[in-house]
Amino acid sequence: MPVSLAPAPRIDETLTLVPVRIAVMTVSDTRTAADDTSGDVLAARLTAAGHVLADRTIVTDDAELIAAKLRSWISDPLIDAIVTTGGTGLTGRDVTVEAARAVFEKEIDGFAAIFHLVSYMTIGTSTLQSRACAGLANGTYIFCLPGSTGAVKDGWDHILRYQLDSRHKPCNFVDIMPRLMER
Repeated sequence: MPVSLAPAPRIDETLTLVPVRIAVMTVSDTRTAADDTSGDVLAARLTAAGHVLADRTIVTDDAELIAAKLRSWISDPLIDAIVTTGGTGLTGRDVTVEAARAVFEKEIDGFAAIFHLVSYMTIGTSTLQSRACAGLANGTYIFCLPGSTGAVKDGWDHILRYQLDSRHKPCNFVDIMPRLMER
């Protein structure tokens, strides 16, 4: 009999949700607003969860352009978190991870570990082809997900949905947002 590795969600429904302002970046040389299914999935899920879609864009697979957009968004006080989709694979055009790491001040190592655990339950060892990652820059969370809708669903439904929910216990990313800029 299969064993579920996922703990039961711990959402304290007696608390009020603190909406997070989230920007969504799709990294692709081929997607347009008309066929950006992964971006659509992210936007729909985050707004359904009560968060604010702060901005949304498509950027080509160019590390300098990706990093520039990330820097623009982390300097915007109306954006709390960024979720990218695409460009986390192993091919020559996959440069989202390098661009994001050039911006990160701190990496959230556990995000990749948990993403791979969740992804393994869905696609098995194919998860090895993903370099999903996350970090912090200028008090803003940056989460980089693969470009498939399945990977976006795994990342949102099993990780970000809970960690970006202020009611999730015993802790969540929202609780520590006021302290991210401490020195």
